[in-house]
Amino acid sequence: MNFRPALCAGLIGLLPSVAMSHEFWISPEAYVIENTEKLQAQLRVGEEFQGSGYSFNPRRFERFEVLLDNDTLPVDGRLGDTPALNMDVSNDGLAIIVHETTDSVLTYTKWEKFVKFTTHKDFTEVLNEHTERGLPQDRFKERYRRFGKSLVAVGSGAGDDQAVGLRTEIVALANPYTKSGDTLPVRVLFEGAPRADVQVELFERAPDDTVNVTLHRTDATGEVDLPIKPGHAYLVDAVAMVPLEAQKPKDDPVWYSLWASLTFAVPDDPLK
Repeated sequence: MNFRPALCAGLIGLLPSVAMSHEFWISPEAYVIENTEKLQAQLRVGEEFQGSGYSFNPRRFERFEVLLDNDTLPVDGRLGDTPALNMDVSNDGLAIIVHETTDSVLTYTKWEKFVKFTTHKDFTEVLNEHTERGLPQDRFKERYRRFGKSLVAVGSGAGDDQAVGLRTEIVALANPYTKSGDTLPVRVLFEGAPRADVQVELFERAPDDTVNVTLHRTDATGEVDLPIKPGHAYLVDAVAMVPLEAQKPKDDPVWYSLWASLTFAVPDDPLK
């Protein structure tokens, strides 16, 4: 099964009373391919595991590569190429697609939006610190950067995910294409260290394109077992928030959010 994601999701399973935020993820055209096929993937930003695709633009990323069978393959392209990743692969194994964006800045014009975002991402301490720092509640700025990974089975799909040196990232501790069972352990890292007791959001797309969202939490080692089902595709999301010193809080960013994501699919039967 190729697990070719639909461009538009159907009915969506919503969490009640949860403010939504925009996630970034790598969206492979197929999660399982042969090594005679092209490895293709969209870069997406949106909500509930559905969103618009962005074309290849080297001015908007710091790092874009594929790790496969002990090789590191830079992703090349021309400005405007869609999908952003479209390359030949001849090796066999678990491909790890890595994408790190450049920084962007957003301005909060309403305090309520910041409250909804920090509450949804479980940053209660950020609200308290914002007040303690004497920061404004309107027209303040946040800098953000996205760190995406995606796992694609090429041929046998054999191999393991690994930490790839992103400032924050999610590492699968088992291969979703070759393992059996109803959970997948992952570890959340920040600057190479496990992030203990932090929220992890799991987006699950069923074969009929419905999407369900659940919230989970890492343990003291930064690990969490996520529920998985055969025939489903997944987006795992975890966000870190770092304070920034600002000489002029009305002009300079006062917070830095760092978004980690991981996408993968689970085949109907483990690959052999």
